[in-house]
Amino acid sequence: MSKRLFIIICLVCLGCLASMTIYQQLQVQAQAMRGQQGVTVVDSEKTKPQIQTITLTAAGDCLMHGPQIRSGLQADGSFCFDNFFVDVKDLINDGDYSSTDFEAALAGPETGYTGYPMFNSPDAIATTFKEAGFDLVVTVNNHSLDRGYKGAIRTLDVLQKAGLDTVGTYRNEKEARSFLIKDIKGVKVGYLAYSYGTNGLPVPSEHPEFFNFLDRDKILTDIEILRPQVDVLILVLHWGQEYQPKPTQEQELMAHEFLNAGADVILGNHPHVIQTMEIVKVRNKDKFVIYSMGNFISAQHGQERNSGIVLKMKFTKNFNSSETLLDEVTYTPTYSHPYYEQGKLKYRVIPVEAGIERIKQGQDPFMNERDLPVLEAVLQSTRGQLGEPYYRIY
Repeated sequence: MSKRLFIIICLVCLGCLASMTIYQQLQVQAQAMRGQQGVTVVDSEKTKPQIQTITLTAAGDCLMHGPQIRSGLQADGSFCFDNFFVDVKDLINDGDYSSTDFEAALAGPETGYTGYPMFNSPDAIATTFKEAGFDLVVTVNNHSLDRGYKGAIRTLDVLQKAGLDTVGTYRNEKEARSFLIKDIKGVKVGYLAYSYGTNGLPVPSEHPEFFNFLDRDKILTDIEILRPQVDVLILVLHWGQEYQPKPTQEQELMAHEFLNAGADVILGNHPHVIQTMEIVKVRNKDKFVIYSMGNFISAQHGQERNSGIVLKMKFTKNFNSSETLLDEVTYTPTYSHPYYEQGKLKYRVIPVEAGIERIKQGQDPFMNERDLPVLEAVLQSTRGQLGEPYYRIY
């Protein structure tokens, strides 16, 4: 092989090697560019609005009259109220967080278990609330002191030991100043609760922080403090006139003032009948008040006094704008139904429409066609009071 030919072959090989090196470098650059493009796509995903929807459910007054207490008495002397909420458990658990109002003390057996007018219930009802799906029990109402301050503190102990939150009554000033704030899927929900009074029973002078009285100035101050800390602010008020179908003008004015001040929802209790609800627009934002949710469970007499609802509210938070809006408010009419099982009087809460269907299909073991007029009247009355559900217009 001539020297010239050898040199030519070497140059060709070097050229090929250089071409391969350049090709590999181009490949690396292309992969890097593709990687950068991929990162850009991920970043653009992060800039899209992040949305989270939560559901809150609520029920009205839970009363424990004498017949209800006796209905839970077992042969061994213990108490069991598991049948109370079996038929509405799915409705209660349809929320991410659920609340109800309990108008009785859990002061223990020493002073006896009694119904109206001075309520004291067996501890078993606390477990019943928890197993039904309730998360929060509102303890501030006109029966909070039915067994005195000591009994009221024991009520808090029993409910909290059962795994339930409480609001409205407190052991000390530190508790009273620590607002109830729940982080639900990243949406912060705050609850405040107040009552018009204690049926004249005195709050101990050494424990003025125990009871949240329905004081306008205090409520406005609490709203002002809590509002910046939460996305949704729920106000629970024990107020109004018993057995009246509508709120007073004073209640309506107060409700609008509290909503304007920063509350998003007002849940009313105490009248023992269902009262009206309304959407109030505040600074182009829809807010909600129901003046009374009625009785969820009781042994009172009359259709209206055994009518209640499971209320469902949906809120959506945009994490980019930090705005949280009320999406919808719906309700399921309920009825506190007394019935006999093996000769013993018992009580349960039933969803009215489902109960009507079960009767028509012959599938309810404790109701028949003679019960239809009552349930149909409850349904008509509840819809007449509350009207149509609310859905936000997008």
